[in-house]
Amino acid sequence: QVLLVESGGGLVQAGGSLRLSCAASGFTLDLNDEHIAWFRQAPGKEREEVSCISRLDDTTYYADSVKGRFTISRDKAKRTVNLQMNSLTTEDTAVYYCAHKSRGCRGRPSNWGRGTQVTVSS
Repeated sequence: QVLLVESGGGLVQAGGSLRLSCAASGFTLDLNDEHIAWFRQAPGKEREEVSCISRLDDTTYYADSVKGRFTISRDKAKRTVNLQMNSLTTEDTAVYYCAHKSRGCRGRPSNWGRGTQVTVSS
């Protein structure tokens, strides 16, 4: 069973930055060679996808709400997929999840992490 683990969440003031990381537990998945997405879910709202990085050529995709502020990337040495979040606003407050998409960034998630809380204060 694939186990994804998120880290890096926390409390930050509006305008600040955070960097989230997603790692695979054990040797179940090599994140250097997989389609990995970040989702978020705010209280009372549906889970939304914010970004994805393709295994094919590291093509990246972003939701309009985060474009220009968030950057998804791989740390190949650490075998993690990171989400750099800049210029955070209170609207970015949510639980952030990483997800493995076995069929590409346009496919559905196959596995989920348990999430990490991001809280942006005004």
